[in-house]
Amino acid sequence: MAKRAFNLPNMLTYARIVAVPLVVICFFLEGSLKSSDFARWSALAIFIAASVTDYLDGYLARAWKQTSNIGKMLDPIADKLLVATCLLLLAADTDHRGGIAGWSLWAAIIILCREILVSGLREYLAALKVSVPVTQLAKWKTAIQMVAIAFLLAGPAGDKIFPLTTQIGLVLLWIAAIVTLYTGYDYFRAGLKHIMDE
Repeated sequence: MAKRAFNLPNMLTYARIVAVPLVVICFFLEGSLKSSDFARWSALAIFIAASVTDYLDGYLARAWKQTSNIGKMLDPIADKLLVATCLLLLAADTDHRGGIAGWSLWAAIIILCREILVSGLREYLAALKVSVPVTQLAKWKTAIQMVAIAFLLAGPAGDKIFPLTTQIGLVLLWIAAIVTLYTGYDYFRAGLKHIMDE
């Protein structure tokens, strides 16, 4: 069991969890929540590295036949921690320079609420020994979401190199939110029949 817990795919998942406080630290390097260019590029680099591990851990676990219960449990948790932390940081950015503010907050709220609701549904269905597989559209949703967050983390720092960085991030965030609504509905429709049967 210990050997499976510390195999490479699981170590990548642990690294993604460790990346969460590191992203937060980047935004507090100046002693308060400030999004300096250095903070944003540092946070972006950590986020990209963490996002790569999200692909690699699942791929390697399947390719090397090293899947484990702890990996299955922690993988979605690590994803949600990373996404939620980044969205909250961007929304709390005191300068709101390239952060999530105004109507864009609704896109972030939709994404966060869906993650919580689907996690609750999965936990309930797991108790009934019912598995709800991840759809291809849900995978696309995750990909769009990650790219949107990457653009928004770059934000004003990225705008200095490519002026539309923040706007692209906000557009992609709304696309992710719309797809999130549909996939959330899809999961609940699939799970509802099992809930109603009870």
